[in-house]
Amino acid sequence: MSPSTRFRRSTSNRSGYPVSVAISATSDNAQSRMGNWFVMLIALTTLFVIFGCVRAETPVDSTGAAADESSEESVAILAGGCFWCTEAVFERMEGVTDVVSGYIGGKNANPTYRQVCTGMTGHAEAVQVFYDPSKTSFAEILKVFFKTHDPTTLNRQGVDTGTQYRSSVFYLDEEQKRIAADYIKELDTHGDFRNPIVTKLEKATEFYPAEEYHQDYFRRNPNAAYCQRVVVDKVRKFNRNFGDKIKEELK
Repeated sequence: MSPSTRFRRSTSNRSGYPVSVAISATSDNAQSRMGNWFVMLIALTTLFVIFGCVRAETPVDSTGAAADESSEESVAILAGGCFWCTEAVFERMEGVTDVVSGYIGGKNANPTYRQVCTGMTGHAEAVQVFYDPSKTSFAEILKVFFKTHDPTTLNRQGVDTGTQYRSSVFYLDEEQKRIAADYIKELDTHGDFRNPIVTKLEKATEFYPAEEYHQDYFRRNPNAAYCQRVVVDKVRKFNRNFGDKIKEELK
């Protein structure tokens, strides 16, 4: 899976299926009507194929979105400690359409949670944040990211320690790298944190979606001990600092 691959959880299948039509001709009129329906079905199928081909030829950029200004979705890949926390924060943000927890930045293909937890694979727990660029931006995503985790602790977030919990921005192109570097410099210059920021800027490699039970973890397990001790604090921090960015249905 390349960094441009877009893993999406979905409750519905968007792909087309062959349609089987049984025709029982009980009269000449019935046969005529069914014949007309068959012609219409063929015509509609042809149109779908044509439009499908046109869509397939649209160029795709490194974010996995169509490479033109009308693209409806962009993506950021961020690591800021336990992905349950990062996911819970961004799932509340207006303009974010989906968040996927996973692993990136390591040497092993298709790592498991157990393997990553050893700290030996080089992967970081991270999230893919899919967002509507007409409602928010990569710069706004970064503001939330740096305000809802501690970017000054090396390979640690709270009680979670190890390189798998490092603070990193996995940039998908040079523009994302520039925006992130400039923002980190701005934060350090203004003294927003007591200590220097240690967040890494890493070129995005393969992103491996985490096991299904990790997806939407806080939403599914709000009363779990870790969620009550750690994740809730991250969510409250987001609510406190970004009240104007909370999705309307979650206010």
